[in-house]
Order: sequence, then C-alpha cells, then structure tokens
Amino acid sequence: MEKGYLHQIHPVLPVKNVLAALFFYVNKLGFDIAFADDDKDPKYAGIRRDDIEIHLQWHDEAEWELTVDRPMLRIVTQHIDSLFEEYKIKDVFHKDTSLKETAWGTKEFSFYDIYKNGLTFYTSVS
Repeated sequence: MEKGYLHQIHPVLPVKNVLAALFFYVNKLGFDIAFADDDKDPKYAGIRRDDIEIHLQWHDEAEWELTVDRPMLRIVTQHIDSLFEEYKIKDVFHKDTSLKETAWGTKEFSFYDIYKNGLTFYTSVS
C-alpha cells in the first residue's frame, strides 16, 4: 500500500462579495477564474494563477462585525522582484509595503486583499 501524499492545498478565504473579490484577484493580481457556483451571483468561486488555487467563499455581513482575525496566506514565489513590480504598478499595496529580506532567510512582501485577508509572497534567499 502506498503512503498518502499531500501535493496541493486550496485555502478558502472569506469575502463579503464574491464578484468584488473576483474582480480584485483577476484584474489586480493576475489570477484567472477557475470556477464559480453561479455566473451572476456566486457564493463560492476558485481562482488560479500558475500552480496555486485559492477559493473565495461568501460570508454574511453579520459575520464581519465580529472581531476575528482573517487568514494570512504565505505563497512561495519565483521571480519575486518581478511580481513585486507587477503588483506595485496595479496599486494594491498600502503605503508601507516593501520587498525585504528577513532574518529567517526569505525575501518577501505582504499586503491585504479588499477583505483584509493577508497575502505574503516570498522566496528563499539561501
């Protein structure tokens, strides 16, 4: 019997409006729509860029009133300098976003999507 092998993960991010989130990820971050449960008013959709897939799930407005930390995704990236410049031109960063080397051996940058889900893109520098 072969040992189980984990080869992908599809994180699910909470969003208030799936269409608005799709617009942000497609037009600002260069993702493609992989699927959606409805063409006009989706409640669940998947986006894909290169080898990663992220799912977006609608959550009721009342859930956003709670003080809950949003997810933070760490995405392994190739050609991080080029990706940083691509996103900088698309105006998705807050004023303090920078590309920096860390004490733990990565080069990375982080920002939040339109629903305060954290996105960190990084590469190993060692």
